[in-house]
Amino acid sequence: MKLIFALFTGLVFGTGIALSGMMDPAKVLNFFDVAGTWDPSLAFVMGGALIVTFIGYRLAWRRAAPLFGGRFQIPTSTVIDRRLVGGSALFGIGWGIAGFCPGAAIPALGTGRWEVVLFLLAVIVGFFLRRLLPSVQPKAAT
Repeated sequence: MKLIFALFTGLVFGTGIALSGMMDPAKVLNFFDVAGTWDPSLAFVMGGALIVTFIGYRLAWRRAAPLFGGRFQIPTSTVIDRRLVGGSALFGIGWGIAGFCPGAAIPALGTGRWEVVLFLLAVIVGFFLRRLLPSVQPKAAT
């Protein structure tokens, strides 16, 4: 049942990405071009996602445990460190250059565009390269 629910969730997400036009990197890049061909539609997509997420979390927190898991997996660290800021900056730069984020690129594989495949290959290579770096655990908050 857990896999069926995951498949359904992925289909809903992919459909939303497709219907909103966020599989088109030009649409995303135009959002960042505030001095030129600015397209505010990404802001509306993000706003809609925030509303759905807000409602979803309110409903989920009423439960003692998730439907398909032993307990809620909640991050405990509140540290804003070099790794968090650097990773966020790297994500934003990559999104701004490619016009894809990993979440939107996966449904965009269905378009058959070679740019999507190249982008996802770069993401996968990045995951493996990250494993080669020494792991630094954040210090526990005191």
